[in-house]
Amino acid sequence: MAAHGNKFQEVAAPKIRELFVPSPLILTRVPVEDASEPSDPELVERARGGEREAFGFLYRRHQASVYQFARAMTGSPAVAEDVVQEVFLALLRDLDRYDATRAALRTYLFGIARNLARYKARSVRRLISLDQAEEAVGRDDPSAAIASNEDMRHLRQCLRGLPSPYREVIILCDLQELDYAEAAVVLQVPIGTVRSRLHRGRQLLVERLRRRDGVSVVKRCLV
Repeated sequence: MAAHGNKFQEVAAPKIRELFVPSPLILTRVPVEDASEPSDPELVERARGGEREAFGFLYRRHQASVYQFARAMTGSPAVAEDVVQEVFLALLRDLDRYDATRAALRTYLFGIARNLARYKARSVRRLISLDQAEEAVGRDDPSAAIASNEDMRHLRQCLRGLPSPYREVIILCDLQELDYAEAAVVLQVPIGTVRSRLHRGRQLLVERLRRRDGVSVVKRCLV
């Protein structure tokens, strides 16, 4: 079981991360929290004091991760960009409610994004097809090059077809590389539930790959 999880992390998880390259419309990402930059809690406090530049820095630091998460959840670059805007509007509106002792800011933002993405998915009664979304975006979307790769296309379709609880935890742990505790905060479930969902989700993804692509593709992705 552990060996299977390690192999998934080494090979399949990086492939999943390649599927959801941020849109060129999203601003350039600021590296997250290196020693030379102010910390998230410091920037939040400065933003609470009315410093617009501090909030702008938080946006540039985290918007690409939020976009990537929202796109993986909804399947639509356009919807993901809407989610990003709404997430940061919510953060700006409720800055005083954020407690850095309870969750890292990125984890907090994923929690907001998850609720928004689920709501938007329900509002259209289905998750938007990634294939349709790519056609709407056009050739300027960097993920178009990835879509031309057959293995990537099948992996994307299989991930999209997972039940929501398993897709969410794979996106959080394998795409966004959150640890179990952080994912538990976003999903509002016990850590043990995160572990069991992740294990089952990976199993389902492998089974879907095997049924759809045959053993040779599964070996290329997971062995």
